[in-house]
Amino acid sequence: MAFERVGIFGVGLLGGSVGLGLRERFLAREVVAYDPDPTALEAARALGVADRVEPQLGPWIAKLDLGVLAAPVGALEALGRAVAKHASPRTLWTDVGSVKAPVVRALEPLLPRFVGGHPMAGSERAGVENAHAGLLQNAAWILTPSKHTAAADLKAVEELVGQLGAYPLLVSPELHDRLVARVSHLPYLLAVALNHVVDADPNRETLMFLAAGGFRDLTRVASGSPRMSRDMVVANREAVREAARDLRRTLDELMALLDEPDAFLEKAAEAKRIRDSLPVVRRSLLPVQHDLVVAVPDRPGELARITTALGEAGVNIKDIEVLNIRDEGGAIRLGFVSAEEKAAGRKVLEDIGYRTR
Repeated sequence: MAFERVGIFGVGLLGGSVGLGLRERFLAREVVAYDPDPTALEAARALGVADRVEPQLGPWIAKLDLGVLAAPVGALEALGRAVAKHASPRTLWTDVGSVKAPVVRALEPLLPRFVGGHPMAGSERAGVENAHAGLLQNAAWILTPSKHTAAADLKAVEELVGQLGAYPLLVSPELHDRLVARVSHLPYLLAVALNHVVDADPNRETLMFLAAGGFRDLTRVASGSPRMSRDMVVANREAVREAARDLRRTLDELMALLDEPDAFLEKAAEAKRIRDSLPVVRRSLLPVQHDLVVAVPDRPGELARITTALGEAGVNIKDIEVLNIRDEGGAIRLGFVSAEEKAAGRKVLEDIGYRTR
């Protein structure tokens, strides 16, 4: 186990996905979920996001080895102040907020072992009911250490990010905010603006009918939680304003080229080269695979025993990954080509005594 006891504070899409990832990969002996919304807690319990739920902050927080603050960015400082009243100095803390500089400044004095974090993963479908561990798979997960961050604390969070299947990237809190303003927050503003442009047009009904895949792709992010998105861009408003000024200048340059077709074509070709060079997130290209996570005791021959049992039962393993190794044991992820083979494999392994998720 990476941690004995982990607390998830806020069980929405990201908090729920972190909880599921911790449990499915056997990275915590116990995951405890807190949320002020009893409906969210009930869903978290039903969906297996946590082993235990807590409706109130209290002394239980001092027993955590790791705390993950997963509230909306506008609520993170208040949440940090609330948990700090019960926190132990030994507990490691991180968050999943999409704005970092003000969050790090606010939370470091409250939680001494705080490491700012932001998984670049999400969906327009909010809420714990849409959480899944695969949301974090192959995602870039930005960590924002400051001059106060202890090297051991940063390493511990960095290792956890990798164990959850994401890629840690270390930048300063200020650089994080400037970068995400351009690739995340500004696109959200554009989506909002484009929807309003269409809505205000006198031919709105016809436009809505004609809105094809390109328009829907460009405006998809406007379907997320308006309150959470509002908090995000407001908290990062200076960097967003800077990015918007650069966009406005670039749009003016493109407008001037509408009378110069050859020059506009050159700009368009350059944009195509830039777009085509973007790294593709592998999870979007992989064929559907049905994963099963198996807890493995720390004994010689366990991997051979698992593969032999499945082979003798005629169950084919498409992929295998070692997720975690500790003195007391670890876990492996087995990939199958169909839900039926996954179910058959699960039965085989549970029949010979293995725990699976």
